[in-house]
Parts: sequence; structure tokens; C-alpha cells
Amino acid sequence: MALAIFGWYLLISLLTFVIYAKDKSAAAKGSWRIPENTLHFLALIGGWPGALLAQQVLRHKSKKQPFRFVFYLTVLLNCGLLVCLLFV
Repeated sequence: MALAIFGWYLLISLLTFVIYAKDKSAAAKGSWRIPENTLHFLALIGGWPGALLAQQVLRHKSKKQPFRFVFYLTVLLNCGLLVCLLFV
């Protein structure tokens, strides 16, 4: 089960990183953006490592405090769920 969970985190993190990159590109071009709720949902279901990496590498969504507050809430919720899955 732990291997499946690791695989899920890897896959969803990669997808989340790509979506952050697309949103950053859309922001630069002034075109349609990915809704913040979508970005938060991806973080909540396990994509937060990819989101965190994208925030650092792409410097996207790294300064907007309201976004970061909700982002870190999703990280905490996801980690709590992970602990429950692995140890309860």
C-alpha cells in the first residue's frame, strides 16, 4: 500500500507542477487562468509537493498570502489524511 501511495503522490505532484507551469504561462500572456480552487484541490489530493516545488522553481503563487494560507491548510489536511491511511 505504501508503494501505491508513493506512486500517487509522484503522479499527482507531476501533474500539479505542470498545471502551475501552465497557469504561470497564462498569467504572463494575459490569457485564461487555472482557478485557484483547482490548484488547492490538486494540493489537497496529494499534489502539494509538486505545487511547493513549482512555487519555488517557477516563482508562481509564492507571494500571494491568502493563497499561501489556504495552500498550507491543504498540506496539513493532506498530511493528516496520509497519517491516518498509514497508521490507523
